[in-house]
Parts: sequence; C-alpha cells; structure tokens
Amino acid sequence: MKISVAIDGPAGAGKSTIAKLVSKRFDLMYINTGAMYRAVALKAQEQNLEPENVQEICNIIKTMEMHFENDDLILNGENIQDKITTPNISSIVSGYASISEVRAILVKLQREMSSKFSVIMDGRDIGTVVLKDANFKFFLTASPEQRATRRFKELQERNIECSYDQILKDIIDRDHKDTHRATDPLKKAEDAIEIDSTNLDINGVVNVIAEYIGKGK
Repeated sequence: MKISVAIDGPAGAGKSTIAKLVSKRFDLMYINTGAMYRAVALKAQEQNLEPENVQEICNIIKTMEMHFENDDLILNGENIQDKITTPNISSIVSGYASISEVRAILVKLQREMSSKFSVIMDGRDIGTVVLKDANFKFFLTASPEQRATRRFKELQERNIECSYDQILKDIIDRDHKDTHRATDPLKKAEDAIEIDSTNLDINGVVNVIAEYIGKGK
C-alpha cells in the first residue's frame, strides 16, 4: 500500500534527520522540500538575484533538475548538500521560499513525486499544503535555544565558523518570517500529531513517529 508521511516544524527542529531515519525504517522515499528551496536560494545568489527578481528566479528553477541520492540533493548532476546547509544560505532562504510563484512550482514537483511513490516529506507546509491528504502528519518543535544548540554543534562538527548567539537570532528571525509570510505560513495542520523534541533525543522522536505509523499501516 502506498503511503505518505508529512513532517512539519520550525528551523532546527530535527525534521530532516528524523525523516531520513523514518524513511529507512519503512522503506519510504525521503523528499527534503527545504533543501529544494535552499537550492533555489543558492542559484539565485550565484546569479545575484534578489527575491524581488521573481520572473528571473522562476526561469532559473525551470533549468534545475533536482533529485535525491542517499538523502543528498543532486542539482543538475552535482551534489550540493554542503553548499545549501551553510549559515549563509540559512539566513537568506526564507526570502526566496516566501515567493508565491516559487512555491507553486516546487509544490507541483513535490506532489508529482508523492503521486508515484510512498514518500516522507519534511518542510513547513507539507501537512497544510503539499500533502493535505497524507496518511500521517506530524509537527515537530523544540525551544529556540535547544534548536540553536543543535545547529551550533552540527556546524562545529563540520568545522564551519559560527556563533551560537547569531544562530539563535537567525532561528528566532526565521520563525517569525515563516509564521507570518503571506503565502503558506508555517502552522500545525489540524490533524497533525505534535511532538516537542526539546527533551527527546533523535531516536526517541523516531520511535514515537514509528509507533503511530506502525499502528496505522
């Protein structure tokens, strides 16, 4: 039976890491929608296009062939995972992700993927927009401080120079932008199960989600 799983939540809640683990446990195709928006931000930045250059950005997207391999995003044949997970891209992505025309193009691509395969997607509008009829919906959250700590440790492990205070500020700013944008703001779907991971480790969250999916399959 083909199933779909939607995981939403704010920046740094652990959505991608958890979605990857759940995908392996249930043999689902993992689609990191946030990575797709980051790829758009990366290409726009490379061509010096600000979010106001909507038509030019949309034209760029039409030249972007994206797919996932081993959880990494491949863009036009290049693995760009490291490029799109830098603090620089994190600080600018919401400006591009809030463009309604950009979202319409990417949502169409994401829905096409889900119509063909059993999938798990994470993002900020999966349960409310992209996969409204998903079999399972989850909303992950954690305190801004806890999310900043996780992101700080992740970047340190990759030897990327960063500041905890700046990361915390960026997360708080991102939360505000995501929840107040005009198009598809971040919010919990009415039928989503909320999981606060502030005091849970990754495996703890995965086990909670797996229990729900196991019972519902």
